[in-house]
Amino acid sequence: MKLPDYEGWACFVAVADGGGFTAAAQHLGLSKATVSKAVTRLETSLGITLFHRSSRSVTLSTAGLTLLDDARAMVAAATSATEAALGDRADLAGSIRMAAPMSFGIRVLGQALAEFMGQHPAISVDLTLSDERHDLVADGFDLALRISPLTDSSLLARIIGPIPMHVVASPAYLAHRPKISHPLDLSAHRLFGYGHRGRSHTMRFARGSEEASITATGPLFANNGDVAVPMLLAGEGAALLPEFIIAQELADGRLVPVLTDWQLPQNFLHLLSPPSRLRPMRVRALADFLEQRLKQSCFNEKTQKSVGLS
Repeated sequence: MKLPDYEGWACFVAVADGGGFTAAAQHLGLSKATVSKAVTRLETSLGITLFHRSSRSVTLSTAGLTLLDDARAMVAAATSATEAALGDRADLAGSIRMAAPMSFGIRVLGQALAEFMGQHPAISVDLTLSDERHDLVADGFDLALRISPLTDSSLLARIIGPIPMHVVASPAYLAHRPKISHPLDLSAHRLFGYGHRGRSHTMRFARGSEEASITATGPLFANNGDVAVPMLLAGEGAALLPEFIIAQELADGRLVPVLTDWQLPQNFLHLLSPPSRLRPMRVRALADFLEQRLKQSCFNEKTQKSVGLS
């Protein structure tokens, strides 16, 4: 049995991810000629064309695109096995690509990353903060934090904890508006929208056997909740927001919750990674650290017990 051309596959993945042979050579620390020869050798052994080359561009062929995910998994597995043989958790080094929601990353994740990188100074983190739903495999991410229902069952997922949600407004706004004692009362208010599925997103409430739903029709709809906070503080309306965005404003009374006897569908913070269970030790170390650190900093014991996480 002929052994796989691991160097060729690694060069193939680097060219595909880097968009060309020059970027791949820089990433791998090899000469451009070495990378080109490795990919050509792989193409010859497979009897297929992996890239269409021109003087201006390098693009994946149909065959190359079909093989790319499996090739990435192969290279990741080989990298993980090598690090497991050579590495020690105290000597972790290398880069980790990670994605996280914008507001959560700024307000919560930064402190956790500072602690981890202080313990492992040879690790660098390439962090993308965005409220978009990234394709971890196609975009080359090692880890991602996500606050939303999971739709891709192939990803490896850990539940970190529940994300409490509140309908809030300023005391000044509530003092001069109709009382909010039922979700349908929100239809008479300037209810700001927050989410990723457009204004048609429906907010669903439950109280015992009673259910109610409403769609935000206020003057603002955004895919990031932070932008609504100044308008809330100015008394311009009400909004449904995650607690980590408005924790300080709730604590000092500048915003107050309404409909506290109603329940909303439970959202959870998930830590996601690509399907392969063979990951570099540095990635496993960061995943383990974030799981424990974020549970401690974000979710108290009472909250975790109520949803069966402790």
